[in-house]
Amino acid sequence: MAVTLTTLPQIFALGFDSIIDVRSPAEWAEDHIPGAINLPVLNDAERAEVGTIYKQVSPFTARKIGGALVAKNAAAHLQGPLADKTGGWKPLVYCWRGGQRSGSFTSILQQVGWRADVIAGGYKAWRKLVVDQVHERPVPSPVLLLDGNTGSAKTEVLALLAAQGVQVIDLEGMARHRGSLFGARPGGQPSQKTFEGALALALARLDPSRPVVVEAESSKVGNCRIPAPLWKAMVAAPRIEIVAPLAARAAYLTRAYADLLADPARLVQVIALLRPLHPAAVIEAWQAQAGAGAFTDLAEGLMARHYDPRYAKHRGRLAVPVQRVEVDSLAPEALPELAARIAARLHDR
Repeated sequence: MAVTLTTLPQIFALGFDSIIDVRSPAEWAEDHIPGAINLPVLNDAERAEVGTIYKQVSPFTARKIGGALVAKNAAAHLQGPLADKTGGWKPLVYCWRGGQRSGSFTSILQQVGWRADVIAGGYKAWRKLVVDQVHERPVPSPVLLLDGNTGSAKTEVLALLAAQGVQVIDLEGMARHRGSLFGARPGGQPSQKTFEGALALALARLDPSRPVVVEAESSKVGNCRIPAPLWKAMVAAPRIEIVAPLAARAAYLTRAYADLLADPARLVQVIALLRPLHPAAVIEAWQAQAGAGAFTDLAEGLMARHYDPRYAKHRGRLAVPVQRVEVDSLAPEALPELAARIAARLHDR
């Protein structure tokens, strides 16, 4: 009997040992259920071939050829990734609509003796729940923003708050991006759908009786767009602002962006993207500092002339309560105590 999903967390509470996505690698790459493994029963070329035959020849011929390909690929999976699975293994399988691809593979797994089942409606059923959660529903919990100028260690403090039991949503972690022009991470960003899937699951797991802390961001984290309900809640949310000296923030940035600083040529290229916003002499000076390894001076200049004025302008348009938490140091050993101070503010609300 197919499993019908009614909530996002439900799929992880059903007791299945593995979630298997049998769609093609291209479908998988665009988005998939978090934690699922990809065992395609048709690869990208085979899926295109079967689809063409279905339209241009006949559905019967397409099913016959597709069936042979599914059997061949299923055999490879049985002899490869699934070879070490014991008799008690219990997998949950899905394809695009919960139709022939997942049904065929699930039947083979069941014939082997495994307790396999299929998701009714497939990936589309999951995606429908995701869209409803992130685009149609309000955020379940009261939102509180963790704010502060560039280099205020907000992302690390957010992780420390979570470790202390505070309810948080890590947008930069989900987007795999640090949220600024310099914020790209190795490996690139997920698709918008994958970002929304991770966010939807986090929202669905919130305790509505407790606030959720979110780092202050623009409406996009890199290329990932924050869905409208959450963005509206963030804009209207009260804020706790970390206030730290410029020097402390510069020191923090040289630690947090060590991967970028290790590639001065790339850093120079990123600085060039700021040309429309600053005089040529300023850009050239920043690039010279990057090339010379004067990263602390570079960080201070970028914050003083670029980031801090823009933060100030943005905050000037807001009419929300702000609590400021002042710190002298953002060194690693100072951050747990900063997080504890912020957590205490939450308990006092």
